[in-house]
Amino acid sequence: MESFLPPIENPKGLMLKLAYFFVRKQFGKVFSPLAIHSARLPSSFGLFYTKVARLDKKLLLPEETAMLIRQRVAGINICLFCMDANWFAVISKSMNVAKFDAMDEYSTSSLFNDAERATLDYISELTVEKKVNPETFNRLKPYYSEREICEIVWLAASEHLYNLTNIGLNIHSDMLCDISKRKRASARWN
Repeated sequence: MESFLPPIENPKGLMLKLAYFFVRKQFGKVFSPLAIHSARLPSSFGLFYTKVARLDKKLLLPEETAMLIRQRVAGINICLFCMDANWFAVISKSMNVAKFDAMDEYSTSSLFNDAERATLDYISELTVEKKVNPETFNRLKPYYSEREICEIVWLAASEHLYNLTNIGLNIHSDMLCDISKRKRASARWN
């Protein structure tokens, strides 16, 4: 299925041309959200999206926990680009792929600990209901500091930003996981 707007193949402006160049150099292609959404807006909007990604580096939460949250929100929202991009990150960072494969069974899977279950219950409720039961919130408190709880909320909120951008323009997967598999396969042969 095609996006609602066509990708801009030849961007105008130095910043956008540089963004296309570096993304294409690193990943072999220009991401659809960049070519469809960001290319049509002033560069400050694209810089805001990159700032969101950079802010994740300031989180105290473990990177795997952050990725579990992002993947859960993207999965509930059915943002195919984000689900694929998150899988790409999981594979690239050699995270526990089995855990991400078992995401739908997190409440019963032995791959998840009680803190992760409480987090994913909280995130699921927030994403689906747009509100959280105090009991669900209170289950987080034994496992996380107040700052970490705020980080959990930040991850859900910022993932919604990415998800709604892509869903609103009918942007689907860029098959990044296929790219990562090819790179890993070629690295083994070289």
